Amino acid sequence: MASNQPPSTQTNSDEIDLGQLFQLIERGFNGIFRWILRVFLYLKKNMFLLIGLIVVGLAVGYGLNKIISKKFKTEVIVKPQIESKNYLYDVVGEIQSNIKSKDTLFFKSIGVDNIDFDGLNIEISRVAEVGGSESDIKYLELLQSFENTDAIADIVRAELQNKSSFNHRITIYYKNADFGREFAQKVLNYINTNTYFNGLLEVYRSNANARIDEDQKLLTQVDRIITNYTTGLASKGSSSSNDRIVLDNQEQVNIADIFEYKTGLIRDIETKRLELEERIAPVSVINLGQPQVEQKSFFGKSIVLIPVIFVSVFLILSVLVYLNKKATSLM
Repeated sequence: MASNQPPSTQTNSDEIDLGQLFQLIERGFNGIFRWILRVFLYLKKNMFLLIGLIVVGLAVGYGLNKIISKKFKTEVIVKPQIESKNYLYDVVGEIQSNIKSKDTLFFKSIGVDNIDFDGLNIEISRVAEVGGSESDIKYLELLQSFENTDAIADIVRAELQNKSSFNHRITIYYKNADFGREFAQKVLNYINTNTYFNGLLEVYRSNANARIDEDQKLLTQVDRIITNYTTGLASKGSSSSNDRIVLDNQEQVNIADIFEYKTGLIRDIETKRLELEERIAPVSVINLGQPQVEQKSFFGKSIVLIPVIFVSVFLILSVLVYLNKKATSLM
């Protein structure tokens, strides 16, 4: 019957299929090799033309680098205060818009006369924090030691304030090195003239000074209580020592709580003094950098970019000519 074919027939069929597969693979490798050979012959044929284009491109790029003036930049590291981050980005965007529109009246209003808009640009970005996961893990492990203490609340509060108020980098590009630093200073002065945030700063500073005065008064009273306790303890002798003191002949207070309260007052005074030092302007200037030459990337330099463009245009034209010949032959 037709269904009972001998095994040799199936084996021969498998050998034929494998042979065809190997022939297809061989044809594929031959096609790739021929394509590489054609490319090599094409480059060999046009070698002197390509070398000439590269040499001309290098010469043109070198000339452009000599003709085109250098571009400078000044980087300013700032820290927004009292939730003024959005305002900072808005005002930098406003200044950039005035640069694009070449609004000389605006820049005269902030004290910048005879402004040169050629190459002038301003950008802002957040400063990336340096740190790794290993340091973060160690920091979390350290926090566990404060888990059952009152200090953990102050630490968490300080970290939240630090994470919510990143430092930012304002970068100003220009071509006149003498103009850049003065322009950066005038821009920073304009940023810090906001009436609303300056009013808030006055309130913050007033509250901080009042808080320091009150803490100082309380600290003086606590020191007097501790002094009286120490004097009384010395007069009574060590045999009658007690770790509690009596206030107004009614309430007994643990001396350890008094010392802890004093430490809290000192810490609060230090925090408020730090706030007074930081909150001087809506945007605090951490560092106003010196003018520096803008470093271009390797492919951004004309001496490299021009030869690449020349060779690319030649190759594209060669492909178009080849495709046109093929299309003409098919017609």
